[in-house]
Amino acid sequence: MGGQFGKRHSVSGGKSPSNKSSSVLGVAAFLLALLGFCVTHSLPALEGTSRVSFFPNPTGYLATFSTTGSIEPKNPFFQSLGTNGRACITCHMPNDAWSVTPQHIQERFFATHGTDPIFRPVDGSVCPNAPGVNNLPPAPTAYSLLLSKGLIRISLAIPSNAQFTVKVISDPYGCAITTDSTGQQYLSMYRRPLPATNLGFLSTVMFDGRETIDPLNDPSTYQSNLTVDLEHQAMDAALTHAQAVASPTQEQLQQIVSFETSTYTAQQFDFAAGDLSASGAHGGPALLSMTPYYPGINDSLGGNPSGAPFNADAFSIFTPWQKPMTRDERSLARESIARGEVLFNTAPVTIQDVKGLNDALGITTIMGTCTTCHDTPNVGDHSLPVPLDIGISDVAASTNDPVALGLAELSPPRTPVFQFTCTTQLGAPSNLVVQTTDPGRAMITGHCADIGKFKGPILRGLAGRAPYFQNGSADSLDQVVRFYNQRFSMGLTESDMADLAAFLRTL
Repeated sequence: MGGQFGKRHSVSGGKSPSNKSSSVLGVAAFLLALLGFCVTHSLPALEGTSRVSFFPNPTGYLATFSTTGSIEPKNPFFQSLGTNGRACITCHMPNDAWSVTPQHIQERFFATHGTDPIFRPVDGSVCPNAPGVNNLPPAPTAYSLLLSKGLIRISLAIPSNAQFTVKVISDPYGCAITTDSTGQQYLSMYRRPLPATNLGFLSTVMFDGRETIDPLNDPSTYQSNLTVDLEHQAMDAALTHAQAVASPTQEQLQQIVSFETSTYTAQQFDFAAGDLSASGAHGGPALLSMTPYYPGINDSLGGNPSGAPFNADAFSIFTPWQKPMTRDERSLARESIARGEVLFNTAPVTIQDVKGLNDALGITTIMGTCTTCHDTPNVGDHSLPVPLDIGISDVAASTNDPVALGLAELSPPRTPVFQFTCTTQLGAPSNLVVQTTDPGRAMITGHCADIGKFKGPILRGLAGRAPYFQNGSADSLDQVVRFYNQRFSMGLTESDMADLAAFLRTL
């Protein structure tokens, strides 16, 4: 693998979970063929001929739709623009919803004996000089976080205007804080690569917003600013992750961004429910590509520039499936997905101790729904930049508060723990001590109020890119649902949680 799409795979071929699943897949392939879609995930077969490519995952098939009519493999997105063999595709694989997953990273490690370009000490290893990192093959322990959680090491300088000082509480790999020749200190954080698809819905570039050079909060400047931001992100990726000695050319950057903004990715087929655009449903990437969007659309905090009020029913993809005409297995699966969508829109969420919401609004308890924070219609990120701290990077305490109960449902990686001491002498609004595994946006702004804040990513294509959250602490969507159920005191039953997870898997 490592920059390759792998073997050609037809929806109607290959091993399926049962004869019934195989039959369903064959029907889906026939219906898609009638629509003129090429059911394959071999890149050469797509060139100049197909608008849709399919990729299997544990619950069905993910699809990527190209608005340009084809995927051009000569695009710089697929080319090595640095010195270590990496390209954008190295960490943004189409069969992983244009991110990377531990399963496929492990396959690449063993297939190439650790020589695939993703295994580079610059950021793929737990530390640049981890024991065994330069062995041939390298020691798996040197890349343990990449192999187990798909995490890339992000090294960021402590901002010069920081309202805090930092010390290390736990340093499992030996490079939690490093110092360069000028005395500048850097922190090592470990994060999941975000998908390089569906980018026309972004309100922030990167988990911490560090590549949002021009703001994405004004409809009149959105497209031009998005281009600037994504070009800057591509340039920085080449210079850092690919260790390029010079920036890609402007033409190359434009070609990369044109490719990234022309692809839409979503689950298209579910083994239990079948075609996700059947019987009036609006699943899949082709319909996603036609979804209206502008900064502030359906903003839950009153920022919609049109003046329209927030509509909590932000998802309506599977509304037609709420009342099935029959009671066969497929119809029951579709009904479960539709119930999950209703729960996403309507289930009460008790929002407490969320930095960026409760403190910003001066309200201790906000009663909302999942769509309070995932308000972009049928997409799922926030339509304006609203970084939040929901506690994912907190150090779990031995208490029964909602944050601790939520974290107990997760499987967090072993990463460094930092202690941030915020002082009024450094400009913090109050003296405060915070322990965290990742300070998030605070490493960009220097503000104590931003410790632990991250953007909420676009939710489409979730089934293809586990694990979840910025640190990969949820191995499955079931874990994600259980975390939210505890963290926000949702009171969901086991049946409710199964329905909600079924809905998320079909996005």
